[in-house]
Amino acid sequence: MKLVISNLTKSYGSTLVLDDLSFTFEQGRMYGLLGRNGSGKTTLFNCVDGLIDHEKGEAYIEHDDGSREELDAHNLGLVLTDPMLPEFLTGYEFIKAFIEINGITPDRTISEYFQLIDIEETSQHKLIKDYSMGMKHKLQILMYLIARPKVLLLDEPLTSLDVIVAAEIKQMLKDLKEDHVIIFSTHILELATSLCDEIVVLNNGKLELVDNDIIKTPEFEERIVEILKGE
Repeated sequence: MKLVISNLTKSYGSTLVLDDLSFTFEQGRMYGLLGRNGSGKTTLFNCVDGLIDHEKGEAYIEHDDGSREELDAHNLGLVLTDPMLPEFLTGYEFIKAFIEINGITPDRTISEYFQLIDIEETSQHKLIKDYSMGMKHKLQILMYLIARPKVLLLDEPLTSLDVIVAAEIKQMLKDLKEDHVIIFSTHILELATSLCDEIVVLNNGKLELVDNDIIKTPEFEERIVEILKGE
């Protein structure tokens, strides 16, 4: 299975953000998406997810037999930097409603799901508005641990989290990646190299794959800077 992005083009007025962008992401690999602030990482995710329109191009799932599958809410998940959750519900009520609305047959109880993300029983029944940012991010991740979409896009979900919560979520993602395509957007080089199998850089509206041989070497940061400078 692959996520194929083909000839994707997006502008804001006279500013070209995605320039006939094409790339193929493989199942079982976690990709780190690097780029400067304002380079278009969030725009790319929003175009793939269908949250915003674009002028040209498409994104779809390609199966091993060559058949295509359109992206929709059942096979694509988007984890946002700022979680958009119904804060008038408790965490327990939200996950229960999520399972029911999506027709998911759970393989655990709701309380067992919360145990996976280390949220105690008393916190499960608190309103989401009273959750910390780390707990809200865990709840976002839990949605997709339950739904298991084929493609998972993560838009800098660890930026504001403390070390322990970030480590827990990193392990969840590593456990999830085998049967999925996961793309992890960040501007933190150390996070990308510790978590991801492949590194791609978004610069001047194009994606470039970084040579895997240099990711763990001192030359890695230098090469990233060169790409971002267009050298």
